[in-house]
Amino acid sequence: MGGTPAVLVRPRVPSCGQPAHPSRATWQHGCVTAATHSTLFPQVPDSADAVLEGLDPEQREVATALHGPVCVLAGAGTGKTRAITHRIAYGVRAGILQPSSVLAVTFTNRAAGEMRGRLRHLGAAGVQARTFHSAALRQLQYFWPKAIGGSMPRIVDRKVQLVAEAAAACRIRLDRGELRDTTAEIEWSKVTQTVPADYAAAAAKAGREAPRDPAEIAQLYAAYEDLKRDRSVIDFEDVLLLTVAVLQDRRDIAEQVRSQYQHFVVDEYQDVSPLQQRLLELWLGDRDSLCVVGDASQTIYSFTGATPDHLLDFRVRHPGATVVKLVRDYRSTPQVVHLANGLLAQARGRAADHRLELISQRAPGPEPLYTEYTDEPAEAEGAARRIRDLVAAGIPAGEIAVLFRTNSQSETYEQALADAGVPYQLRGAERFFDRPEVRKAGIALRGAARFGGNDSLLDDAVDLPSQVRAVLSGEGWSPRPPAGSGAVRERWESLAALVNLAQDFAAAKPGATLSDLVAELDERANAQHAPTVQGVTLASLHSAKGLEWDVVFLVGVAEGMMPITYARTDEQIEEERRLLYVGVTRAREHLHVSWALSRSPGGRPNRRPSRFLDGLRPGSAATAGRTGPGGAGGIERGFTGGGQTAVPRRTQRTPARCRVCGRTLTDAGEMKLMRCEDCPSDMDEGLYERLREWRAVQASNSGQPAFCVFTDKTLMAIAEAAPDEPGDLARIPGVGTRKLNRYGADVLAICAGREPDAAADGD
Repeated sequence: MGGTPAVLVRPRVPSCGQPAHPSRATWQHGCVTAATHSTLFPQVPDSADAVLEGLDPEQREVATALHGPVCVLAGAGTGKTRAITHRIAYGVRAGILQPSSVLAVTFTNRAAGEMRGRLRHLGAAGVQARTFHSAALRQLQYFWPKAIGGSMPRIVDRKVQLVAEAAAACRIRLDRGELRDTTAEIEWSKVTQTVPADYAAAAAKAGREAPRDPAEIAQLYAAYEDLKRDRSVIDFEDVLLLTVAVLQDRRDIAEQVRSQYQHFVVDEYQDVSPLQQRLLELWLGDRDSLCVVGDASQTIYSFTGATPDHLLDFRVRHPGATVVKLVRDYRSTPQVVHLANGLLAQARGRAADHRLELISQRAPGPEPLYTEYTDEPAEAEGAARRIRDLVAAGIPAGEIAVLFRTNSQSETYEQALADAGVPYQLRGAERFFDRPEVRKAGIALRGAARFGGNDSLLDDAVDLPSQVRAVLSGEGWSPRPPAGSGAVRERWESLAALVNLAQDFAAAKPGATLSDLVAELDERANAQHAPTVQGVTLASLHSAKGLEWDVVFLVGVAEGMMPITYARTDEQIEEERRLLYVGVTRAREHLHVSWALSRSPGGRPNRRPSRFLDGLRPGSAATAGRTGPGGAGGIERGFTGGGQTAVPRRTQRTPARCRVCGRTLTDAGEMKLMRCEDCPSDMDEGLYERLREWRAVQASNSGQPAFCVFTDKTLMAIAEAAPDEPGDLARIPGVGTRKLNRYGADVLAICAGREPDAAADGD
C-alpha cells in the first residue's frame, strides 16, 4: 500500500421510485432500451424498414451492409447482438437473404439460443443460429454414411475419465488438478491442430505452463487418442477435426454444404481457434458473404486456443471489407465506462493497439466503490451486507452479481449470502429447461392445458397467471419463498421464474390461453431462451462474458488473484487485464471493487490491490502505460473505385478438364485424378501400394482415420504424377499447403524410391 490508506467510499443506491433503466424515445438521447434491451414479448416488425427503427447510425450501417465481407468492431455494451440480429432480419424481411441459407455462428449455447429468440421476435424464424460444434456435428452426422460409411462413433460423455484411464495405462499418477489441466492441454492441442509428437515444441512456442513434463503430456495425449480409437469413440474436438477433413477431401460434400449456406455471421470472432477458422474457410469456399463481430479487448480465452489475430487481420485477408466500429455504450454509466477506458489505456500489445474508446450514452450514475478488507471472509460478509441493503432498497436480486477470478472463491460467498438471507444462483450450473423441477412443471402445465376443465385446482383461476400459479402450487411453488438457501430454495426460484413469465406473457398478449403459454415455453426451450431466475448471480469472470447486471461486485481484486499468480508473461498479464475489463463492463450502474489483505482471519496482511487499479482508484499512483485515446467509432469502406485502386475480386475457378480426353470434370474423385474414370491410367501400382502402407502408419500414429492423411483418390493422383518437386506435389488436388508441410518430404522420398527420413506424425 506504500503507506497510503485505501479510500473507502460508501455505497449509494437510487432513491425510491427511481427507474433502474430510464427510457428514451430515440437513440440520440441515450436510449438504453433501444440498444441492449427489448420488452419480453415484443411485437414483430411489420416491414423490413421497421426492423431498422431504433438503430443508431453505426448499427444501421451494420444492418444494411448485406453484401461482401463486413467486420464489426464492437465495444462492450454497444449493442452488437442487436446490430447483427437486425442485419439478418432486415436481409430476410427485405427478401435479400433466404432464412435457410444463413448460418449464424457463436460460441455458447446460451448465446445461440438468445440469437434464435431475437430473430424469432424480428420475424426471421428459420435462420440457423448455432455454435461451431453444433453446426459441425449436424453436418458430420448427415454426411458420415456418405463420406466414411457405417454409423458415426459415439461422442465421449466425460473426457476427463478417459484421460484418467490413459494416465493409468501410462503409469502416470495425476491428482485432480493435474487431470483437469492435462485434459485442457489435450483440448488446446487439438483446436490448434497439434499432434502428440509436436506438443512439447508447440507448448513451448505458445508459452504454455504445462501441468506436467511436456513429454509426459505428449505421452498421455497419444494414449488418450489410442483409447478413443480402440473404443470407437470421438470427442468434441474430433467433431471439428473430422468435419474439416471431410470438407477438405470431399469436394462434392463441401459444395453441397456451400449450396445450403450462402451467408455467414460469426459472433465473438476474437475467440475463434485456428481449427474453427479453418472450418469457417471451408464453409465459405471462394465466396466473401461473411460478417464477423468481435472486440480484441475482450479476448479472454487464449488458453483454449482462441486468438484475436483472425479479427485483427480481417482487413488484410479481405481488403475490400467494410469495417464498422461500435463505440456508443448503452449499457453502463459514464462512471463505469470511464473506469473501463482507464483500464485499457494502460494496456500493451497488439489487442491494445486496436482498443475502442467507449462513449457512454447513459445518464451519470454513482462512482465505483473501492473497499479494502482485512481478510477474505470479512470481504464476503461485507459484500453480503451491501447486497442485502440493496435488495431492501428495491433492487431485484436477479440484477446483482458477484464476480470472482476462480471458482474456488464461490463457496465463501455462497455461505455469506445464505447467512444474510439473500437468495443466489450459481452461473454455469444446469441449464434452466434441463432442471428436473422445470421439466415436471412443463408436464403439469401441458396436462392442465389439455384437461384443465376437469381439474378442480383451476376452478377459481380466472386468468392465465392464476391458472399457472394454481398448477405450480402442486409442484412446490408458494406465494412466499422458503427460508434459507440450498436445493429447496433453488427449486422454488425456478418455479417462481415460470410464474413471472406467465404474468409477463399475459400482459403482452391479452386473452392468451394456457395452451399458448405451453407453446411459448416449448419455443423457449428449443432456443434455450430461459426466463429470469430471481437470485444474486455468483459467477467467475470467464463465465460472466456476455451478461450484464445493474449491480456488480468485483471481489478478490488483489495481486496474486488479479492478475492470477501463474500469469507471468506479458501476454498472460494483458489477458488478465482484459478479464478485469470484461468484469467492469458487466455493470450497468453500480460497481463495487474490493480486495482483502490476507486470506484468512489472523493471517499476514501482505496482499495489495491489483496493479490494474493503479492510477484509477482514489489515492493510488498511475503506472507507466499507454497514453492517448483509443479507436473512435465510425465506418470504413473497402475500395470500390471512384479514384481509388479497386480491390480485385476473386476470380471464378475455371472448369476442371480431363488431362487425357479434355472433357469437363464434375465428379470430385475425377477432379482429384484430373482425368475421367474410364480414361487410361498411367499409375505406378507399386508406388501406390507403398504410399498406402506409409499412410497406414501415419494414421495409426495420429489416431485418425486413414482418409484424414490422404484419400485413396489423392494417393492415386500422386502415384500417377510421381512428383519429384514440392511444387509439383502441391498442385495435386487434396494435398494443399498444410499437408505439403507435414507430409511432403516423406511422399517425395517414397516417389523417388527412398525410405522417408523420419516418419511424420499425422495431421
